[in-house]
Amino acid sequence: MQGNAEDITELLTSWQSGDRSALDRLLPLIQRELDRIARRHLARERKGHSMQPSSLVQEAFIRLLPGRDLEWRDRAHFFALSAKLMRRILVDFGRARRARKRGGVRPVHLEESAALGSGRSADVVALDEALEKLAATDPRKSQIVELRFFGGLTVDETAEVLNIGPSTVDRDFELAKLWLLRHFEREHRS
Repeated sequence: MQGNAEDITELLTSWQSGDRSALDRLLPLIQRELDRIARRHLARERKGHSMQPSSLVQEAFIRLLPGRDLEWRDRAHFFALSAKLMRRILVDFGRARRARKRGGVRPVHLEESAALGSGRSADVVALDEALEKLAATDPRKSQIVELRFFGGLTVDETAEVLNIGPSTVDRDFELAKLWLLRHFEREHRS
């Protein structure tokens, strides 16, 4: 990515404060990373998904516009929030598609989930529902999965966003994967 983290953070802060010229300088610095996050999300979707990475970036960016009760502290937090918004967009898209088809829901198996290993497509709605259940019992573990898997953040970036140590991120990510594995195994048996 062009520009350093401090430059991006400074421009994000200026943009959030209403400086429109900051956005013009910021866009070239963040575009590549936003595209990467969108491609990462879409790589986990079913084959032939109709949303393109550029559309996902645009939709997320609209939701990131200042004045929408969203705040970010720095570059890592901004990209984490972007990843979360992209996930929400895809979940909403998947729910709408599911509603149109009326049925056809298939459970997500951990081994199918790229978040947790294989890189194969998974039902993003089912994964979202599982993460919501995990968040009800352990919000931090759910956030770590979201940031690492959907956001593509490194351990250090995730630690920075959540204000915890990298070893805690590693440990919680492993525990979250185990929780999700058990959840999907129970769902598969049902």
